[in-house]
Amino acid sequence: MVRQCCRFQDGGRRGLATRKGFFGKLKKMAWTCCARVWVRRELWSSGTRARRSTLYTQQRNGFRRPAQKSDFQRPNSGTNTKPQRSGLSPPVEDVVFTTPSHSMKKLVKPFFFTVGFSGCAFGSAAIWQYETLKAKFQKYFENTRTEWLDKMKLRSGLNIRKEINVWWQSLSEGQRAVSGIIAANVLVFCLWRVPAMQRTMVTYFTSNPASRVLCFPMVLSTFSHFSFLHMAANMYVLWSFSTSIVSLLGREQFMAVYFSAGVVSTFVSYVCKVATGRFGPSLGASGAIMTILAAVCTKMPEAKLAIIFLPMFTFTAGNALKAIIAMDSAGLVLGWKFFDHAAHLGGALFGMWYVTYGNELIWKNREPLVKAWHNLRTGSSKK
Repeated sequence: MVRQCCRFQDGGRRGLATRKGFFGKLKKMAWTCCARVWVRRELWSSGTRARRSTLYTQQRNGFRRPAQKSDFQRPNSGTNTKPQRSGLSPPVEDVVFTTPSHSMKKLVKPFFFTVGFSGCAFGSAAIWQYETLKAKFQKYFENTRTEWLDKMKLRSGLNIRKEINVWWQSLSEGQRAVSGIIAANVLVFCLWRVPAMQRTMVTYFTSNPASRVLCFPMVLSTFSHFSFLHMAANMYVLWSFSTSIVSLLGREQFMAVYFSAGVVSTFVSYVCKVATGRFGPSLGASGAIMTILAAVCTKMPEAKLAIIFLPMFTFTAGNALKAIIAMDSAGLVLGWKFFDHAAHLGGALFGMWYVTYGNELIWKNREPLVKAWHNLRTGSSKK
C-alpha cells in the first residue's frame, strides 16, 4: 500500500508538471504572435505616415526656403542629375529649384522664345535704321544741328557739360553704341549688392533650365554679372571690339545681333544642361560677346591681337578664334564648371554663321518689312 501511494503521488506530480509546461508554451506562442502582428501594423502605419508627410512637405515647399543648408533641393535618388554651379555664379543657398527633368519638352518654350525674340530684334533694328535715316534726311534739308548737348545753354564758369560733349564726340560710333550696354551691366551689378533684391536677381537674372522661369532670364542674364572681375573682363572685350563690329554691321544691325546672340547662347546652354543633366545657374554677357569676337575674327582673320597684360605677345585673330573654340569644346566634353562653355561655344558658332550666311539671309531681306512700315507711317500721316 505504501509503495502504491508513493507511486500515485509521483505520477500526479509528473502529470501536473507536464500540464504546466504545456500551458506555458501555449501562452508564449500566443504572446509571440500578438507581438508580430503589432510590429507589422506599426511598421505599415509609420511607413504610410512617412510617405504622406514627405509628399505633404514637397507640396508645401515648392520654391520656398528649405530647412537644410544646401545649395539646391536634392533630386530623387533614382536620377543622376547633380546641380552644378559656376565659379562666377552667385551663392544661391536660399533658392530651391524644382527637380530637373531630362525631357526635351522643357526646351520647346525657350526655343520659340529664341526664334521670336531674335525676329523681333532684327525687325526692330530695321525700323530703327529707317527712322534714323529719315530723321537725318529731314534735318539735312532743314539745316538743323544734331548735336543735342550744344543746345543746352551753360552758365558762366561751368564747363562740365562742354567737356562731356567733347569727350562723347571723340568716341567712335561703336564705342557710343556699347556705352548703353555697359551702363546697363553696371546697374545690374549694383543690384546684386542689394540684399532685398537677391531672390529676384537669382530668379530673373540667372538662367537655369531647372528654374520655374525660363524665358525672361535668357535676355536678362546677358546683362547680369555677380563678380566684378567677370564684368570688367567682358566689358573690356566688348569695348575693344565695338569699333570693328559696328563698322562691319552698322549700329542697328549690331544691336540686333548682340541681343539675339545673348538669347541663342543661353538656349544652347539650356540644351547642353538638359542633355547632360548638369544643372546650375548661369549669368554673364560672355555668350553675346563671343558672338561679336567670332564675327570680327571671321571677317578679319589676319588682324593682330594681344592680351592686355602681355602686349608684347601678338597673334592673329584667326588663331585666337581657333584656340577659344578648342578650349570651350574641351571644357564642354570634360565637364569644366568654372565657365558656361556651352554658351561660349554657341555664341561663337552663331557669330561665325551670321557673318558668313546670316547677313545675306536676314538683314539683306529686310526690305519688305521696311516698305510695310513706310506705308504704315505715310498712310497714318496723311490721315
